[in-house]
Amino acid sequence: MSTEDEARNLAPRRGATKFWSYVGTVIGLGGALVALQLNTLSFHDFSFMGSAFIVVAVLLVLGELRPLVTAGSPDASGVNISTAFVFALMLHWGLAVALLMQTIATIIADTMRRKAPWRTGFNIAQFCLSYGLAAGGLWLFGDVPTPGHPLTVTGGVLPAVFLAGTLYFLANSFLVSVALALHEHTGLREQFFDNWSYNLLSTGALLGLGPIVVVVIEQGPALVPLLVLPLFAVYATAAMSLERERQALHDPLTGLPNRRMLIRDARARIETADDLNLGVALFLLDLDRFKEINDTLGHQVGDALLELVGQRLAAVVRPEDTVARLGGDEFALLVTDVGHWENAVEVAERVRAALAEPFRHDGMSFEIEASIGIALHPDHGHDFETLLKRADVAMYVAKERNTGIEIYSSETDRHSTIRLGMLAELRNALENNELELHFQPKADLRTGDVVGVEALLRWRHPERGMVPPDEFIPLAEQTGLMRAITQFVVDTALGQLAVWWQSGLRVQAAVNVCARDLYDREFANFLRERLDHHGVPPRALMIEVTESVLMADPARAATTLLSLADVGVGVSLDDFGTGYSSLVHLKRLPVSEVKIDRSFVLRMDVNEDDAAIVRSIIDLASALGLRVVAEGVETQEAWDRLSVYGCDAAQGWYLAKAMPAEGVTAWLADYDRAQRQRSASVPAQESSFGSRRALA
Repeated sequence: MSTEDEARNLAPRRGATKFWSYVGTVIGLGGALVALQLNTLSFHDFSFMGSAFIVVAVLLVLGELRPLVTAGSPDASGVNISTAFVFALMLHWGLAVALLMQTIATIIADTMRRKAPWRTGFNIAQFCLSYGLAAGGLWLFGDVPTPGHPLTVTGGVLPAVFLAGTLYFLANSFLVSVALALHEHTGLREQFFDNWSYNLLSTGALLGLGPIVVVVIEQGPALVPLLVLPLFAVYATAAMSLERERQALHDPLTGLPNRRMLIRDARARIETADDLNLGVALFLLDLDRFKEINDTLGHQVGDALLELVGQRLAAVVRPEDTVARLGGDEFALLVTDVGHWENAVEVAERVRAALAEPFRHDGMSFEIEASIGIALHPDHGHDFETLLKRADVAMYVAKERNTGIEIYSSETDRHSTIRLGMLAELRNALENNELELHFQPKADLRTGDVVGVEALLRWRHPERGMVPPDEFIPLAEQTGLMRAITQFVVDTALGQLAVWWQSGLRVQAAVNVCARDLYDREFANFLRERLDHHGVPPRALMIEVTESVLMADPARAATTLLSLADVGVGVSLDDFGTGYSSLVHLKRLPVSEVKIDRSFVLRMDVNEDDAAIVRSIIDLASALGLRVVAEGVETQEAWDRLSVYGCDAAQGWYLAKAMPAEGVTAWLADYDRAQRQRSASVPAQESSFGSRRALA
């Protein structure tokens, strides 16, 4: 039974006296009419009707049991084609026969559908009263058919048939509309004209089929089964329309409902939730780090895992609940009868437990976790759009706090709303060219020659000014937006390198990449294509990856690093000393450079422990044949100490701050002239990097 049916089985919360008075009156009048009409029938009347009556009666009951449901039908229960056969019985053999079969068919169908007894009584009564008024229309034209004197359908009786059909439709619509208006506390006019066109078309078509059924009956019972063929065609057409609607409302990959169907279901559940005194919970679920699987192993593996996830989610909840895929790796659950927030948390925990079991596909095993945000009706919203927005807020809080499950709270809404707003602004920033690269030079500690620059992303916000990368890079890394940002950074850096190399400034540029890029098997091919496009030699580009990202999955990272080595691009290990690098991995991976994290360098002059760490890193890297670059060099003392320790190169404010492309170009030219003058007066010592000019 649908939620709508469950709601209509219950009495209204308000105005129950008026409602029950109306229902009782209709049942009383309809019951009296049925009793009076059935009293006019005798056993001989059935012998007059013969086998044709039996065939029509069987089709009538089957039509009542199997409503015709079409795509876009406003009533989920469909249209009862039994109307055509009951109308035909009334036209041909009279009102008593029609009321008898309508009563029998309604009792059978409503019992199987578990409708409340009062609803069955009301349905019988309102149908009988409507057919009674229709019979009155025939009577006005002098037509009073009975089993012994059936009415023959000819052109002359069509006006009477039309009036009878019109009276039936108006009476049926009015009686039902009054009941719904009293039950749902809406206006009678609103209920009467709700879906007016659809009801008029569908009911009119069935009533128009009634005279055709009479003509077939008159030709003999053997022709009655011929009605089955057009009815079968109608059902087949309806089935095809339903299938097209199903495809439009379901995700093609998982077969789960999509966003459109979720919206439709949610609005229906919310409308009836108050009448049933039930809570409704909307769960928004996002798979953690799923994009890494998709980007690394390909969409075929990702799609297979999404199907498995959909199956597990559907198995966790009840059949009457809705599990939907909203797109990508985002799912939603709509659960009714949630009495308290603790019940919602229990459901979410069952979902996470179901997903915690390893997924196996094509000989591989995957562990997938999810972040779940929960919004409750009516506590957090009275409409679907509000619930969806607040479940989304809660889901992002669960991601940020790494808690897995969060219920919406107004306290966290402002922060998350700002975060979501920044994400939208960041997308616009890419389109509006608000992102730009600044470049910070790094120089050989022994010769002073510039040996490269690091490309650093900046966001020049039109209102907030320069936004620090720490505020938007972590946000982008959690979404698919990071791929577009990486492409922008690579293209911009290579474009600037092309300009520098063509002008004779043979400088190397380092570009930072995230885990998503490092685990992408196509990343090396992407770099090769962009290097060729800009005409930049591979040795002019250095890729920087953080130690924590590299060591999170060394086996997967090694594939990309080896591909980068084949391209000819160098790899630098950034923030070295803050992670858990294994000497074995460092030795095996094609890393050519390590960068000492600036936190150690900044404290080196005041903390001997940090100085010892810096010296140990330099010794370790030198033993492995790796170049060492120190970040955060801001004083002459730090520069001199690093030189004594044997560090190869340094970058920081002592040398130069990060500058836009135009500024660093001028700085490089000035610095090069100054170095040439010093070289002319004092012979420079060859560095392990070689001079900047030797990079050519």
